[in-house]
Amino acid sequence: VISLPELLLTGQRLYAQNFLVMETLLAVAIYYVMVVTVFSWLFRALENLLDIQRKRPQTLNERECETLRLNLKPPVQTQKAQAASGNPPALDLHAIEKSWGQHHVLKGIDLKVENGEVISIIGPSGSGKTTLIRTINALESIDGGEIILYGEDYLKGASIVDKQQMRAGVRRIGMVFQGFNLFPHRTVLDNVMLAPLYHKLLDRAAAREQALWLLDRVGLLAHAEKYPYQLSGGQQQRVAIARALALKPDIMLFDEPTSALDPELVGEVLKVIQSLAREGMTMIIVTHEMDFALSISDRVVMMENGVVQSDMPPQRIRSDAADPSLTRIREFMGVQ
Repeated sequence: VISLPELLLTGQRLYAQNFLVMETLLAVAIYYVMVVTVFSWLFRALENLLDIQRKRPQTLNERECETLRLNLKPPVQTQKAQAASGNPPALDLHAIEKSWGQHHVLKGIDLKVENGEVISIIGPSGSGKTTLIRTINALESIDGGEIILYGEDYLKGASIVDKQQMRAGVRRIGMVFQGFNLFPHRTVLDNVMLAPLYHKLLDRAAAREQALWLLDRVGLLAHAEKYPYQLSGGQQQRVAIARALALKPDIMLFDEPTSALDPELVGEVLKVIQSLAREGMTMIIVTHEMDFALSISDRVVMMENGVVQSDMPPQRIRSDAADPSLTRIREFMGVQ
């Protein structure tokens, strides 16, 4: 801090000795202005250097993208896994209970998800959909019941869990939230690289190569060097999907991934999720996109008041069968 009173006090001492009052005060004023000017310029330069809004990396052109692709390893093509006799399911939820104070959110939920299966969870707001998938990823504890992951104990309610085993299970599950939650001070590429580097799964060169491939997979290779503020909402959500895939999860959870997007941006995110389904990724999707749920899902699960009301394949929902158990889910989904 530059103190003007201290400078004036020094000036007073000087002109008390040399009797050159005006000359001394003029020198003090010039010195003060010079120091303030220099420090102001330095602080402004530092602010400009750190200001993300001033950094405007450009979109890579097609030639630059092709050059990057040539240096990337070809993606490993995977087929959609089929449930085989004797193989454990990817997820097995037994009697899951969860309460917030006196409010009973989940009331004995049972749900089995086979390897490679895509399940859409629908239902009115407040039915416990988001809470359910947050318990699967251990973001919320469960009060009762248990979750078995690929035949191994993973989470149990009201009991001590092996933390090392739980963390190993969490690493096998990726999640995409309603909000993008990208780090605004990091580039798109850095956001995708962050998790593998933080967990020391890859060195920087390998993490960069993987991140570029994932960005190409979601159609954003040309935007790799940009910052999140330069992207649309749909593009940011696709970056969030790439970031979740960077840890190579066996299961992906989607919590209303399109709810924060404008209607015209929803399609680009849904296409990425559809491509994951075709590649055999096990997925649980909480969504309000009914047509999407019917087109992509192996099963559609409807929750209401903390319980599973319906659990059936889309073909049965669309069928002409006059089944009373289909009335509520058809009404909710707008299927005539």
